[in-house]
Amino acid sequence: MSCSLNDWENPEIVGRRKEPAHATLMPYPTVVQALRGERLASPYCLLLNGDWRFSWSPNPASAPEGFYREDYDASGWKTIPVPSNWQMHGYDRPIYVNVQYPFPPDNMPRVPQEDNPVGCYRTDFELPASWAGRRVFVVFDGVDSAFYLWVNGRAVGYSQDSRLPAEFDLTPYLRPGRNTLAARVYRWSDGTYLEDQDFWRLSGIYRDVYLYATPQVHVRDFWANPVLDASYRDATLQVRANIKSYLPQGTATCRLAATLYGAAGAPVAGPARLPVVVSAGTEVVVETALAVADPAKWSAEHPNLHTLVLELQDGQGKTLEIESCRVGFRRIEIADGRILVNGMPIYFQGVNRHEHEPDTGHRVTRECMIQDILLMKRFNINAVRTCHYPDAPEWYELCDQYGLYLIDEANIESHGVWDKPTKDPIWRLAFMERGTRMVERNKNHPSVVIWSLGNEAGYGPNHQAIAHWIHQHDPTRPVHYESATSQRIYQGAETAPEIDIVSSMYPPITRLVEMANIPNDPRPVIMCEYAHAMGNSCGNLKEYWEAIRGNPRIRGGFIWDWVDQGIRQVTPEGVEWFAYGGDFGDVPNDNNFCINGLILPDRRVHPALWEYKKVLEPVWVEPVDLLAGKLRVTNRYSFTSLGGLDVSWRVLADDRVLQEGTVPPLDTLPGQSTEVTIPFRKPRAKAGTDHWLNLSFTLNHDEPWAPKGHEVAWAQFALPIQASPVAPLRAEEMPPLELHETAAAIRVRGQGFELVLDKATGAISSWRRGDKQLMARGPLLNVWRAPTDNDVAGRRESGSERIWRAAGLDKLAQTVTGIQAEQVSLQIVRVTVQATTSAPRKGNLFAVDYVYTIYGSRDVVLSTHLVPAEGLPHLPRVGLQMRLPAGHETFTWYGRGPHESYVDRKMGAAVGLYSASVDELCEPYITPQENGNRTDVRWLALTDPEGSGLLVVAMPSLEVSALHYTTADLDAAKHTCELTRRDEITLNLDYAQSGLGGASCGPGTLPQYLLQPSELTFSVRLRPIGPHDGTPMNLSKQQMP
Repeated sequence: MSCSLNDWENPEIVGRRKEPAHATLMPYPTVVQALRGERLASPYCLLLNGDWRFSWSPNPASAPEGFYREDYDASGWKTIPVPSNWQMHGYDRPIYVNVQYPFPPDNMPRVPQEDNPVGCYRTDFELPASWAGRRVFVVFDGVDSAFYLWVNGRAVGYSQDSRLPAEFDLTPYLRPGRNTLAARVYRWSDGTYLEDQDFWRLSGIYRDVYLYATPQVHVRDFWANPVLDASYRDATLQVRANIKSYLPQGTATCRLAATLYGAAGAPVAGPARLPVVVSAGTEVVVETALAVADPAKWSAEHPNLHTLVLELQDGQGKTLEIESCRVGFRRIEIADGRILVNGMPIYFQGVNRHEHEPDTGHRVTRECMIQDILLMKRFNINAVRTCHYPDAPEWYELCDQYGLYLIDEANIESHGVWDKPTKDPIWRLAFMERGTRMVERNKNHPSVVIWSLGNEAGYGPNHQAIAHWIHQHDPTRPVHYESATSQRIYQGAETAPEIDIVSSMYPPITRLVEMANIPNDPRPVIMCEYAHAMGNSCGNLKEYWEAIRGNPRIRGGFIWDWVDQGIRQVTPEGVEWFAYGGDFGDVPNDNNFCINGLILPDRRVHPALWEYKKVLEPVWVEPVDLLAGKLRVTNRYSFTSLGGLDVSWRVLADDRVLQEGTVPPLDTLPGQSTEVTIPFRKPRAKAGTDHWLNLSFTLNHDEPWAPKGHEVAWAQFALPIQASPVAPLRAEEMPPLELHETAAAIRVRGQGFELVLDKATGAISSWRRGDKQLMARGPLLNVWRAPTDNDVAGRRESGSERIWRAAGLDKLAQTVTGIQAEQVSLQIVRVTVQATTSAPRKGNLFAVDYVYTIYGSRDVVLSTHLVPAEGLPHLPRVGLQMRLPAGHETFTWYGRGPHESYVDRKMGAAVGLYSASVDELCEPYITPQENGNRTDVRWLALTDPEGSGLLVVAMPSLEVSALHYTTADLDAAKHTCELTRRDEITLNLDYAQSGLGGASCGPGTLPQYLLQPSELTFSVRLRPIGPHDGTPMNLSKQQMP
């Protein structure tokens, strides 16, 4: 590579005068402070975060010259918070691209000359007087993407790799008292070609910046490697320390003491004292081993931590420095195609997590990290893939503390040029630096159980070099890399043997099972990405986990991904919304493909997360003999007995609790099952009543991640209690009806109500009870839904949306071909409407008959008979849509809830009686789409504050939704701020909907959840209700004559 290239365009230059990589560490003056382990609170640490002077330029040529000089006048510059991304403060623009680069990669490794923004930073700091005679280093935990550093006008060094620390020895450049630090940051560098991840392209100093001071002889690095014996009982802590002398001359004779402390702060092993002799300017390695009898082990379920304290003393016994790290005793193995922790097989119940906050971009606070971890633990998630780069150091410390398994991933993705860099020797150093520095920094963290070589960068010699280095330097952890073993190329053991785990992205379930059954390959199989959670998504989770638990080699997966990467914006009217690709004028962009999280950017939970919690729950209950109360309870934990859970039960008749109680503590061991008898009395059969047995498993103690009483699992069973049918009402006891017909309408009057059907539309145009209007329009056949992201499927030809629109399903219009009214009896009127629905240039697509049977009781039974034309594709939905006037804001239903559910994503929603406002039913997906559905609904009621409104009774069940937006509103809007809330309510009563699937990136809806066109009939009962009519539950049980 030509030496005429700029450093930031030369892949063979990854840094200048950077310190070698080492574990995250900090010197402390006392053992007490070392045990506390608060790095940034050490008196030998000076945090430089704060407001720095800042100047932004559109390219390197226009950046201010000499800005780093001490006499440079930067008083006219504005300030910017450090850490931050400068795009989040009005400079430049965020760019979201996925596979493609933000600029054409035609001239790799060069980057644009005219459009390569540069940020120049300056800050002053006071060097503590107590640091006199000490060595002083500066650490930049994260700078995107490359930068030069000056101190007091003198050049210090250069660094690239946006996701790992850049550390420099500042000692030669510092003076007592006030000092000036300056940095020039480049948005693009040759490193950008290895940082082509699916995320926002943001720039600047976005992680912590701090100084730390060491003695002239210093523990520069150390590895605390816990080793368990063959029985996983006793342990040895292998300690290896690198001692560096910065003395200008002579030999230092020192002693290093290694002591292991338990969680209570008392020593449990050591001290082991090691002599250290190190010559000036050199580094020596010393090693020892601490025997530990039966230490408390670390796992995601029980993250027991010890603390290793290293005390370096001079020849006279004076303490030079003390360093420490947390230690988790655990052993990672692969055996019989399974991943074992401490001898026990585990499943990765995981997510991919980008570092993202809606207001700060890639600057993620410790508080937000904790919020993420608490949510994950409470939703039964136990693993995270750090997609696709090493995270901030605090993340690993918190995962050690709270208990999460990590796949730690190197900052290598060249998706847009695929395998060109990994097969080119000039990129070898950059690959090796990114892989080895990750391992060196994070080697002491028990939460890191797997090293990953990166993501979507092809596979070649440069990857293999990293893999071989890792196996040599850290044989305690497996190596992962999906592109080497993906479903596209995997044929068995001969596929990339240096990779320890077979990994795949978004495989169909059938292919996943095939991969797990290829013979002669002992490696476990995981999905490093699956169940693409874009918008209203994550169908098929139940089936994925049935396949996982049914095939021992499949060890779980990591949903893509954790958080919607939306950037918070506010309209001039004060309405908040979240931006995605293209919203900042960024070209190229990949639109909303960054919006695929299980949670919103502000950490509100999407409904799919409840489904994930359910399929992952650690307690599984199966019926043995329901009426006898016999159940089989299986413990799906790896290390925890069920004794830590309270088990409560209820027997309900519909929503009414008949009996309840608790089960004595279950001491069921991991992987074992226990037969339990719930001591309930068989309920007396009651006509028209559902009987349920509900169980809840809750913590009987506080955990760091959840309080006592937190529910970790639940189960619900319909008790098979047979009852005679409800006796139908007697028509002759109902008030009489009057039928009036004109050329335009059919009018039916009864006691206290009037219903009008428009002959032109075949729909109800008015329905009044007293002076209150119940219906503004409808019901009419509806087969369309606002396409979900999975329906859109990346605009692929095979996507459901394209197929549906091509068939004309989004433009159906109804034509009435006949309408007849009949006075069946004094108390019953029947109106039959014949109609066809057609689309432009498509002809008639459906023949539909509506039969309204109107009773003197105010009930209307509407039966809809549908005959589809030949050749139609699967349908979005089949149902009725109507509009209700404003004011009916309380939505009460008996069905699955409380959150949204769909036919292929309803396992996590229990049947019960729920109530919410219509506004609360709307799920605020960042890109508006079909939402708010509830499944297996027996009845629903929409009522005003007085309790008056409309009751809908399913015959026997429906999928339903009620929104202040029409389907057309949702279909047209690209952001939530583009939706205008209507006063009217759109009510959907669906015979069925197609499922959600995962086709935005992955397999589509499973065949059993696709709604195929066929002749069918479905019925609903509609009834005006008031506050004195009785409960909707009781009214729903009535049977018409």
